[in-house]
Amino acid sequence: MNIENQICSSVIAAIKELYGQDVPGNMVQLQKTKSTFEGNLTLVVFPFLKISRKKPEDTAQEIGEYLAANCKAVSSFNVVKGFLNLVVAPAAWVGLLNDIHADGKFGEKTADENSPLVMIEYSSPNTNKPLHLGHVRNNLLGWSLAKIMEANGNKVVKTNIVNDRGIHICKSMLAWLKWGNGETPETSGKKGDHLIGDYYVAFDKHYREEIAQLKTQYMAEGMDDEAATEKAKAEAPLIKEAHEMLVKWEHNDPEVRALWQKMNNWVYAGFDETYKTLGVSFDKIYYESDTYLEGKAKVEEGLSKGLFFRKDDNSVWADLTDEGLDQKLLLRSDGTSVYMTQDIGTANMRFRDFPIDKMIYVVGNEQNYHFQVLSILLDRLGFKWGKELVHFSYGMVELPNGKMKSREGTVVDADDLVATMIEDARKTSDELGKFDDMTEEEKQEIARVVGLGALKYFILKVDARKNMLFNPEESIDFNGNTGPFIQYTYARIRSIMRKAEAQGITIPAALADDAPLNEKETDLIQKLNDFGAAVAQAGIDYSPSGIANYCYELTKQFNQFYHDYSILNAEDDTQKTVRLVLAANVAKIIKNGMELLGIEVPERM
Repeated sequence: MNIENQICSSVIAAIKELYGQDVPGNMVQLQKTKSTFEGNLTLVVFPFLKISRKKPEDTAQEIGEYLAANCKAVSSFNVVKGFLNLVVAPAAWVGLLNDIHADGKFGEKTADENSPLVMIEYSSPNTNKPLHLGHVRNNLLGWSLAKIMEANGNKVVKTNIVNDRGIHICKSMLAWLKWGNGETPETSGKKGDHLIGDYYVAFDKHYREEIAQLKTQYMAEGMDDEAATEKAKAEAPLIKEAHEMLVKWEHNDPEVRALWQKMNNWVYAGFDETYKTLGVSFDKIYYESDTYLEGKAKVEEGLSKGLFFRKDDNSVWADLTDEGLDQKLLLRSDGTSVYMTQDIGTANMRFRDFPIDKMIYVVGNEQNYHFQVLSILLDRLGFKWGKELVHFSYGMVELPNGKMKSREGTVVDADDLVATMIEDARKTSDELGKFDDMTEEEKQEIARVVGLGALKYFILKVDARKNMLFNPEESIDFNGNTGPFIQYTYARIRSIMRKAEAQGITIPAALADDAPLNEKETDLIQKLNDFGAAVAQAGIDYSPSGIANYCYELTKQFNQFYHDYSILNAEDDTQKTVRLVLAANVAKIIKNGMELLGIEVPERM
């Protein structure tokens, strides 16, 4: 039983003995003692005054005396108004450190057969372009959220929905047919997603040229600027051809379908490479080309049950006015689906495939309204998790040089970004002389781990709901609130452990109850113990940033301790052993915490 639980149980017993009344555990409010007072934990006494019918100071004094006499975890106390400040007994701190030391996954829970199943959707790429910086934030948040939910004892299914159909896909296909000359990833030396992305950009370039020519023609015929622009966009030969191709795709034209399959496969191979580099994966991938028909069927079923209505033009709508919203289109007048229809179909397939208890969608905040509506529609259609679906809504991410514009070819490519981060990590490490005694292979591996760690940590440490500016130069710093700072501290501790092993020092399975501890050491044990609370809170808030900030605070606190106290040159062997156990567990929690963020930690740097 940890220290807080021991004290909580003893407080409940004290209230029963002193005042003759049982109280629930949630009445016992323990918090960290403020640094201006003596103590480690503070009990808020005010909830018990109606029971004690005494002044706050007298009630606190009586409870304090009971705890000092009956709770082994408390050595002394002091009272400040209605607050009881408790000093934790040294043996309790040692016992807590031993508990942490004995548990390789301290602070985390393991799922069992009765655990709820949480499905998390993230990534959601289009097959007409490579992954970009926005996808990087999405993938890192989704992966970390999955790890955090697992650490809270949930079964987790990681899923992806690929947008592999529609007019935007046909644009890339048409451009490749017109200007590709049979180019393939093999003949071009490009990743498949990059190759297809180039043709998406090429389509847009030629399309804009056609629009400009037609607009000039229409304006010469007397149309105003706005009308000429709109007509030119609709009448441009390229966009008409793309729409014709989409119709052929919808009607299963064998040539169009074969081309679509071939080009999508090139893209998937490219995506897989990027996912592997980022260290993310999925348990199940769904494709909109499969789900949109299922969505249409589900909407038709809802229509027959009176859940939706059909307008005179044959389009199908949901009336959401009772929920304070408007009417939502579900099927166009020609029977074709919209994104909402596809999401309903995807949900139906997922619900059939898995016994989902909670569904979390990791999607940008520009889709807040979409998911508000989807939740209502899924609930109407009878999905038990529909009403409680979670839209993990995150803000946009930009680089210092501005926004990304895919169609203009100025997108911040994920592969280029990762390569640059690894290259910067290599340069920084070379300049700091950290690679002097390593092989080239070791240097490259550490540069990969540090570069990716810098990227991931910088993105994940920010509250996901906020828009953020990603600064590559700041992220690679070995000081401050960065991934490399935390990784370097882990590597430093591992170096200390190797030196201890070389000196023949063995770390024991447990410390003796009377092992000596100073105030900084007990503070560090208390910080290690906070990891479980940080994991639990991150699961409640869906907040990777909570884990990132905990890792930084732990790292900062250890570095201050290490600055003040030697480990291998401690005054005596007992003290040295205590500090080695403490350092080993700081390294363990750093490693486990960073793993929840999808970040590796190197054994040396």
